[in-house]
Amino acid sequence: MSVNQQAHTGPPYGQPQPGYQGYQQPAYGAQSLPGVPQSQYGAYNGPMPGYQQPVPPQGYFPSLGFPSKGSPVSLNSDTSLAPNFIGSLRAPPTSGAPPPTSGASHPSGHLAYSQFEHGDVQNGIPASAAPMQRPPASQPFLPGSAPTPVSQTSTFQQYGPPPASVQQLSNHMAGMTIGSTAASAPPPAGLGYGPPTSVPPVSGSFSATGSGLYTPYSTSQGPPPTSVSQGLPLAQPPFPGQTVSTQRLPTQVPGFAPPPPSTGVGPSSYPPTTGAPRPPAMPGPPLPGQTVAGPPSSQPNHVSSPPPSTMAGLHPGPPMGGLHGPSPPTHPPQPGYQMQQNGSFGQVRGPQPNYGGAYPGAPNYGSPPGPPPPPKRLDPDSIPSPIQVIEDDRNNRGSEPFVTGVRGQVPPLVTTNFLVKDQGNASPRYIRCTSYNIPCTSDMAKQSQVPLAAIIKPLATLPPEETLPYLVDHGESGPVRCNRCKAYMCPFMQFIEGGRRFQCCFCSCVTEVPPHYFQHLDHTGKRVDFYDRPELSLGSYEFLATVDYCKNNKFPSPPAFIFMIDVSYNAVKSGLVRLICEELKSLLDYLPREGNMEESAIRVGFVTYNKVLHFYNVKSSLAQPQMMVVSDVADMFVPLLDGFLVNVNESRTVIASLLDQIPEMFADTRETETVFAPVIQAGLEALKAAECAGKLFVFHTSLPIAEAPGKLKNRDDRKLINTDKEKTLFQPQTSFYNNLAKDCVAQGCCVDLFLFPNQYLDVATLGVVPYQTGGSIYKYAYFQLETDQYRFLNDLRRDVQKEVGFDAVMRVRTSTGIRATDFFGAFYMSNTTDVEMAGLDCDKTITVEFKHDDKLSEDSGALLQCALLYTSCAGQRRLRIHNLSLNCCTQLADLYRNCETDTLINYLAKYAYRGVLSSPVKTVRDALINQCAQILACYRKNCASPSSAGQLILPECMKLLPVYLNCVLKSDVLQPGPEVTTDDRAYIRQLVTSMDVAETNVFFYPRLLPLTKADVDSDSLPAAIRNSEERLSKGDIYLLENGLNIFVWVGVSVQQSLIQNLFGVSSFSQISNALSTLPVLENPFSKKVRSIVDMLQGQRSRYMKLIIVKQEDKLEMLFKHFLVEDKSLSGGASYVDFLCHMHKEIRQLLS
Repeated sequence: MSVNQQAHTGPPYGQPQPGYQGYQQPAYGAQSLPGVPQSQYGAYNGPMPGYQQPVPPQGYFPSLGFPSKGSPVSLNSDTSLAPNFIGSLRAPPTSGAPPPTSGASHPSGHLAYSQFEHGDVQNGIPASAAPMQRPPASQPFLPGSAPTPVSQTSTFQQYGPPPASVQQLSNHMAGMTIGSTAASAPPPAGLGYGPPTSVPPVSGSFSATGSGLYTPYSTSQGPPPTSVSQGLPLAQPPFPGQTVSTQRLPTQVPGFAPPPPSTGVGPSSYPPTTGAPRPPAMPGPPLPGQTVAGPPSSQPNHVSSPPPSTMAGLHPGPPMGGLHGPSPPTHPPQPGYQMQQNGSFGQVRGPQPNYGGAYPGAPNYGSPPGPPPPPKRLDPDSIPSPIQVIEDDRNNRGSEPFVTGVRGQVPPLVTTNFLVKDQGNASPRYIRCTSYNIPCTSDMAKQSQVPLAAIIKPLATLPPEETLPYLVDHGESGPVRCNRCKAYMCPFMQFIEGGRRFQCCFCSCVTEVPPHYFQHLDHTGKRVDFYDRPELSLGSYEFLATVDYCKNNKFPSPPAFIFMIDVSYNAVKSGLVRLICEELKSLLDYLPREGNMEESAIRVGFVTYNKVLHFYNVKSSLAQPQMMVVSDVADMFVPLLDGFLVNVNESRTVIASLLDQIPEMFADTRETETVFAPVIQAGLEALKAAECAGKLFVFHTSLPIAEAPGKLKNRDDRKLINTDKEKTLFQPQTSFYNNLAKDCVAQGCCVDLFLFPNQYLDVATLGVVPYQTGGSIYKYAYFQLETDQYRFLNDLRRDVQKEVGFDAVMRVRTSTGIRATDFFGAFYMSNTTDVEMAGLDCDKTITVEFKHDDKLSEDSGALLQCALLYTSCAGQRRLRIHNLSLNCCTQLADLYRNCETDTLINYLAKYAYRGVLSSPVKTVRDALINQCAQILACYRKNCASPSSAGQLILPECMKLLPVYLNCVLKSDVLQPGPEVTTDDRAYIRQLVTSMDVAETNVFFYPRLLPLTKADVDSDSLPAAIRNSEERLSKGDIYLLENGLNIFVWVGVSVQQSLIQNLFGVSSFSQISNALSTLPVLENPFSKKVRSIVDMLQGQRSRYMKLIIVKQEDKLEMLFKHFLVEDKSLSGGASYVDFLCHMHKEIRQLLS
């Protein structure tokens, strides 16, 4: 969108939205609604001749949701349920509002509104309430249905056969015809749903230009996708003449995390955009002290369950599709927005707070169509809602443990809080796959275009209630392995000949069982010690490695940590040097150690530097530390061996004395230039001399322009954006650092880099060594002591204390038929199979893509085994093994039913972020859109029932693919706004590449929580709402998190008492933007909000920067950048427009 475009087309918060009042409005004729900008496509001239306005199906009530997984209802089934089910079956509102009048049936001319708290229609029948038939595989979705209450997990239920003549509904959005054109097609293969039912088409179900209905597929197992074709023109149909017709969702593929098992598109919290184009979300200027460092994208969508895991710090890019949001609240997620039922395309909305009163008249459903409405756009509430999907999954799968004994099970979403019981397959905390049912042939895989990938987090942290992997010691003989492929003993190996030999499950080779490992078999062919041996009964376990697994055939020494502090003018003047030295005095007592050790085995060393390097001898026998200066940076060496790396407890007094002296020694420095490569070389040489692995903690402030190896020049050039040379901005400016990284990996020297830039620093080049050694980068632009020290110190403490493996090598083995072909993440590869990392911590993931090299069989499935060889922080050499078994299919429908959208988005983002190194950004964006269109077109062509081309049909498990993909496309790496720096883009590109699924989820689709709706007496979070400006009310306070930042947005009309309770000031104008933490006040609201912030911080791997945003303040532009369902200032499409665009792409592929 051009910057000159009208920035905010929607009405101001809290005022009635023109066009929201009711269906029939005088303004609906050809003239435009007052206050709503003209659509760029001109007026829509009304329904085509011959197309009647739809009427509501009889027996279809606004309050009913989609069919639940347990008892799907077929849309047009003959079992008609009496209308009075509407009241009694409706799930009670979770918002505590009065229940709807029970039993009242309403004539079709009137919509029944239950007067809930915020005017949301609560609807949805509890799944068990009535016996319903399962919907046919592709079941038309009727848009007129009202939203389901959040509390109901069912996906979408229809009651009563809609008579054909009444099959049309006028949608409050813009008259979508629900032409259910899903004729009686049989369910896709593999779906055992009840008899296919046919939906009588509306008289000529017509797809208006740009009309788009989304029909979600209902339950995860089940019901096929429904489709809705809607005749409502979009206010700006992105492509004239095209209908975005209903989206049909296939059954939820068990593999896709994003949709909850019963994936009805549940109540979404979107307000309708009736008729008005949505306000663009615009990134704002970086705040003081921060380069826009990462879009807060984690969307606090679920209130009660734990948010997804933390994301590595991202920066302002728009969040990409993460499903992380909280589930939709039952009361409108946002004040004033009624929830829509899952997936249903246009529903009638009840009166909403802040949007004028009730509808002036009942929508005239049976009467002849009135004057043609002006062009309208899709109702945002009628398209798949991430919040609803997350909430449904939480409700359906959060209560039961996830038991891993069954092959090919799709785990709950990353946004769901669940317990894992390992019974033979690795926990989803260690491995998540894009699909848990993979095609038997490469042709099928190519046809579907669904990438087959695993996101592996080998050292993931487990919750306290789950058991850490057992450590198995086989003595000097080491782990039992297959003779041919060297796979490690695992639950899938087959013992034969009475237990004397075993057949490998990966390569089928038969190997003798070593005598010490022999055990008899029981009558089922299982070893009698099956349950006593972790490697035979569990998916994840560790082996103690023998000396054969060690470098140079000798056991490793414990690792070392070397702290390397920039003491140039900028670092000293900002107070950074003193801050680091003070913190290290206490932090050194918290170095990582093995479970039962009294003290850490890790030794420490200290270096300071500017244009030269200063090494410190802190030997315990010295009274004072000694400094040695190396000024020949071109030929780096370590001037001392004895006394450089020491035990903290032995040298405590000397270290304390050194840390007191460093800030004083350099207090009057005038040296502004720094070196960088020699610093890393020095650390590397020190570790070589000590014959150990270790980690360098480098604190650096500026571009290294001093004469030395690795010297850099300022090459920042924004004019390269959107040109073929843009890729050079992401590439290192010299190959020097790649070679240095290779040397570091060979020694097991991992580098963690803390950057404090006030200007361009060339993160793309400085980040090469941390990235290839498995390290981390932390960036604090415009560092200011008062506002940034808390965040920096929290990051430093966590970074020093977290679990890390050194000198690590990972290999992924697969069973015959597939093989690992591509790898993404922070590591180095010297050959095609081994992923080498000088260090691997508990937050890092390695993404592995698989390709077919032969046919697979449905009977045997596919197996993968990830083996990680590493040195623990105590110097013990270990092997950690993770095994996972997947199903194989000959029907595409089974593939689509077992996908996980969150994991798919994680893979696609990493694939795209690597692509920008070698291709123009536009090429990368187009390739992403094309691949997703092919995935959805293949589903439509091969798995959905025949229906009109005007319908958009999405697989149940992938119904959030468009919204999340749009978030990735709008991210700062692929579509930067004017305030995003080159360094920001390089930083985020590296961060995302090693993020886990929970982190990308909240990074791309941030979590947005209404704080004023929080229950101060409960531990739960308020229900999340969708990321759109229309969801915000000027009388409320919201929190938005994306894993890098937390924004607290305060509306201009917030009650003065709330401002006093939260900020300790008496009015809106007195709230300070400079706050980096919330004031500690003794009142329930302050305590509740601070506990929410602390809970969110605890779930993320980086400490998120807190930013206070006042409505209509300059920082609001930055905040809006993260409202990812809206248009972005940098030109990113809104969710509604992108869905229409995807539909157009799919139709082009199908035609």
